[in-house]
Parts: sequence; structure tokens; C-alpha cells
Amino acid sequence: MMIRKITKNLTISGLLSLLFMACGKDKVVLLPEINQAKTTQIQDVSAAYLFYDESQPDSVELNRRNLISTTNWLINVDKRLSLNQAIPHIKFLQEKKSKSSHKNELAKNYFTCNDLIIKNLGFLEFTNINYVINTLNKSTTQVSKNIKPINFDANGDIFILNPNAKPFVTLSNKATLIEDLKRIDSTGFVWSLRFDKKLSFQEYISYKALIEKAQIQNASISNEEFIDD
Repeated sequence: MMIRKITKNLTISGLLSLLFMACGKDKVVLLPEINQAKTTQIQDVSAAYLFYDESQPDSVELNRRNLISTTNWLINVDKRLSLNQAIPHIKFLQEKKSKSSHKNELAKNYFTCNDLIIKNLGFLEFTNINYVINTLNKSTTQVSKNIKPINFDANGDIFILNPNAKPFVTLSNKATLIEDLKRIDSTGFVWSLRFDKKLSFQEYISYKALIEKAQIQNASISNEEFIDD
């Protein structure tokens, strides 16, 4: 799905109307795809765009002109961008909002996605996520009795480190991740997510959606996410 630039603060119903009416000359964002997003409707929104643009030094063009600090923010990220390209701009937007003198403490931040099930827009919240970029030393997240790092590699492998299990490392992948997470779901544990910076934004959204779909009952997930070299 492609989403065209929005020039107003709109409800979602207004946004969808504008998608089909927008001028063909506008730049487009190829939205990441998702299945059965938990959130499909949001009111009182404004939007920013991270375009994939090979003419730019880092192939990213950020348009944030229409953001309003008191609204819910919809961040539209092109799925072709890598985390290394996209996350620094996302952190910049988070910091701008947090430092605003007119911010609304109840307003949230969402990534806009193309929900393949409902054939419409879906949204993935990231309001409280703190991104830690380029952590060269992966030991910054210590493997302790109550912390379980989950490393998402660029080649599709997922490594779940469980200090209380044998073997110590579980090798997972996208097909088995939900069952593997349910199997290690225990009270008192915190999962620490670490993503390879070469992952595409589409891959990142897919992994986040799977974790959300797992409906973990006992463990918690750290709000701090690491983007690793």
C-alpha cells in the first residue's frame, strides 16, 4: 500500500479519503505490511513521513512540517528503509515532541501500516519506546537471571538468551517465534529486544507484530530497544 502526503490534521476517515484523492505527483511512502493490527482507528492525528529517496545522502527524506505536538502522531516510514536509516529520524521526532512546551501528555505515537487482513490502515504504537542506537558492545544488556535478550539478526535468525535454561541459547525464526516466546513466558522475566541495524523497517514491524500477537501473560518487555551494529 502507498500512502500519499497529508497536508492537514485529520481523523482516520478523512485520511482515507485523501489517500485516493491525492495528486499523483505527490511523493509516496511504501507502508510496512501487518496482519490484524490491534489499533485500526485513531482520532486527532497529525503525520510525518520518512521517504525512501536515493538522492539524499542517507536515502531518507523526512517531512515533519504538518506535525502538531498536542495530537497523536502517525509516523509513516517507507518499508524499504533500514533501521540504521530510519531510527535516528524517529528518535529525533520523539525528542522534539517530548521537549515541546505545548505537548499533550495523553497523545501517543504510532507507526502507520498496511493491514493485509482488513485491507486498510493499521497502527503500531511506539509511544514509550526508547531506542538505543549503535551499541557496539552488546553486553550493555546484561544476561541476568531475570533479563532475557532476544537478538534479531539481519539473516533472519533470532537468538533467545535464557540464563535459566539448557541450552542457554534458543535459535528461533519468524515461523517459530510465537511458540518459542510462549514456551519461555515466565513471571518476573524481562525481555530485552535487540535488532540488527541492517534489518529493513518492514522486517522490524513484522517482528514487533509477532511479539504483540504472542499475547505474553507473565513476562514483561523492556521499553528500551537496541539497534546494534
